[in-house]
Amino acid sequence: MATRRGKGGDRIEPTMGGGLETPDLWLDPRDRPAGPARPKRPKAKAPGQKPVQRANHKLAGTGSKTSGKSSASSGSGSGSGSRAGSGSAARTTSSGKRKAPTHADAALVQDLGFELRPRPKARKRPAKGAAAPARKGRAKKSAKARGRNRARKGWILRLVKRLFYWGMVAGIWGTVTVVAILAYFAAQLPQSYDWTVPARPPNVKIVSAEGQLLANRGESGGEAVRLEQLPKYLPQAVIAIEDRRFRSHFGIDVIGLSRALVTNVLRGGVVQGGSTLTQQLAKNLFLTHERTINRKMQEVVLALWLEARHSKDEILEMYLNRVYFGAGAYGVDGAARRYFGKSARQVTLAEAATLAALLKAPSRYAPNRNPDLAEQRAQLVLEAMANSGFISERDAKNAIANPALAVAGNRASGTNYVADWVMELLPGYIGRIDKDVIVATTIDSRLQREGEKILSKALNEQGKKLGVSQGALVSLDTSGAVKALVGGRNYRKSQFNRAVSAMRQPGSAFKPFIYLAALEMGLTPDTVRVDEPISIKGWSPKNYTKKYHGPVTLRRALASSINTVAARLGQEVTPKRVAATARRLGISSPLKVNPSITLGTSEVTPLEITAAYVPFSNGGWGVVPHVIREVRTEDGKVLFHRRIDGPGQVIAPDKLRQMDSMMAETLYSGTGRRARLGDRPAGGKTGTSQEMRDAWFIGFTANYTTTVWLGNDDGSPTRSVTGGALPAEIWHDYMEVAHEHMPMVELPGIPVGGPVTAPEPPRPAPPHPVEGGRRIENGNRILPPPGGGGFLRRLFGGD
Repeated sequence: MATRRGKGGDRIEPTMGGGLETPDLWLDPRDRPAGPARPKRPKAKAPGQKPVQRANHKLAGTGSKTSGKSSASSGSGSGSGSRAGSGSAARTTSSGKRKAPTHADAALVQDLGFELRPRPKARKRPAKGAAAPARKGRAKKSAKARGRNRARKGWILRLVKRLFYWGMVAGIWGTVTVVAILAYFAAQLPQSYDWTVPARPPNVKIVSAEGQLLANRGESGGEAVRLEQLPKYLPQAVIAIEDRRFRSHFGIDVIGLSRALVTNVLRGGVVQGGSTLTQQLAKNLFLTHERTINRKMQEVVLALWLEARHSKDEILEMYLNRVYFGAGAYGVDGAARRYFGKSARQVTLAEAATLAALLKAPSRYAPNRNPDLAEQRAQLVLEAMANSGFISERDAKNAIANPALAVAGNRASGTNYVADWVMELLPGYIGRIDKDVIVATTIDSRLQREGEKILSKALNEQGKKLGVSQGALVSLDTSGAVKALVGGRNYRKSQFNRAVSAMRQPGSAFKPFIYLAALEMGLTPDTVRVDEPISIKGWSPKNYTKKYHGPVTLRRALASSINTVAARLGQEVTPKRVAATARRLGISSPLKVNPSITLGTSEVTPLEITAAYVPFSNGGWGVVPHVIREVRTEDGKVLFHRRIDGPGQVIAPDKLRQMDSMMAETLYSGTGRRARLGDRPAGGKTGTSQEMRDAWFIGFTANYTTTVWLGNDDGSPTRSVTGGALPAEIWHDYMEVAHEHMPMVELPGIPVGGPVTAPEPPRPAPPHPVEGGRRIENGNRILPPPGGGGFLRRLFGGD
């Protein structure tokens, strides 16, 4: 049975039966009876090949062929090979209307065992030349678009899969490579069980007698502070500007490292670093600062080790206490004290930002050297803190509006002279310093500040005019404790401690030891000696005024600082006894035992001669000058505590009374009148060395003994500066401040209001005739007897 085709090429199903009422039927796949599997659809027909009829569309047994029209089928609907509609199938009239199924249709369905349904009416093709329906065109286009989208998605999916696969492969091999590289560089380090975080260099905290901080010494220059002791914005400032992902990375910031690598490649040089805080700490603790691949890889290994062994807070605390902030300050506390004169516990937000800004380049952004650059960098830190959420925008603006100001004179403070001296002495008291210690000194903070201020002011105002460039001040109490010590004009410009180490000629300030030796030989303050030219083994000392006063008492000779009388007394008591007396009172420097010792030609330090004067103020007891009172650890363990000691009584009470009364005359009527303290009992002595290279004033009260020295480091002469001038003025100003609110206390032989001078007894004749032929008897000058050449002999000399 051949298949019929319509005008449009649509297949027309054959009809069953010859009646006009029989509709065209087609077999619904759901109505097929159970049977053999559906055969495969045949391939395209070759030329001349018969078409293969499908079993579910054709019925065997008739042998008749259908015609082009449905009404041309032969037969009335009977016969074994005819097709009939089912009872449930609808009939269709010639007009296209559907009719209800008949009994014959139902019987046919029953006979066949399955239901036949009418084939849907074929769509009519549009007339030739007419426009195709738009919906069909759109359907074709959408089908093509869906196909393209499916193809595109398939290509992207395949690409993603391949990228994922090869990414996994590259990641695995990259991890293996990195581990191998790290293992190689780790093998060049010591064994991991030997890795220990080195102890932080010990800090020496030096405090005053009242517990006020004077200075920190050690490699760090500051205390070790706990993280919880710091204001929270200080570590936050460091994190914000140096390592903002510090809390999340594992020791290496891959993102930051990649960004730095790209930036450096684009810029053509190293302009940005990728090191984390952990890496920086590893470098500071274990490695050198050389810029090599080997050192960098070892830094990575050690950073990973630190992260595995320590918490983030521990790493941050170690970093803040060890990193270098410039100006010799290691650690945040040392930097805060160096730049702002305060502990890191007390810094403001602006100061914290300034400290964090230093880490990039300490010398470039130091606030005491480049304040403008430091402020600009601090503003970047504050902006980074605000962007990281550590502070609010308002706090950042307030800090920017009130920038941090460095303490300009902090490094120039005279307390650094004290701190340096303490560090020189400390090993002798406690041995090797291997832990943080606190050194309690005898320094009075107020007196120390006043001494620095008064000395600096005097030199700034008059130093240039008088040709004086340096000075020193030492003040001791009656036990020998150093209450103030200023070793120079400006510590920043010169760290040489003149108060402790400068060896200078004391000049006439050495004379009290000569007069004490003379009193101990039996002379008295009212003993008379003649002030006139003298020559001793070719040495001919002269007075400062180039004038001579004739017979004078020892009291007047000391007060007026007459050189010829001192030289004569030195010869009477011998230079050896003079040197012994000076050593007994506290002079420790080598002394030249010769006639010139009486005028102070042997060099001494300001500290030791001050200590040698203390017995005049404390009842005649020798002292050992000291500045360290106690040394203890941070946890309170006492390592050293000073006990009162000394050489004992070095001046007898009666001789002390005489010496004090004589030295008081210096302030009341002698060369030291500018140093007088009103009615307060005091004594002292001026001193001027040869060619006026050194100018001294050393004086005492019942409370303090103080020395002032002025001169030049190169030994050049001053412009006629004497001990009774500027040094006496400085001494007076300092002692006035030192005795504020202190009651007046008498000294032996010096009551309140001034010394009491007893009437002088008859002046005894000198034991030996003076050179020049004049004799003194009972205070009267006796001329040579007449005759024997008379005028010519007196004019030309001779016997």
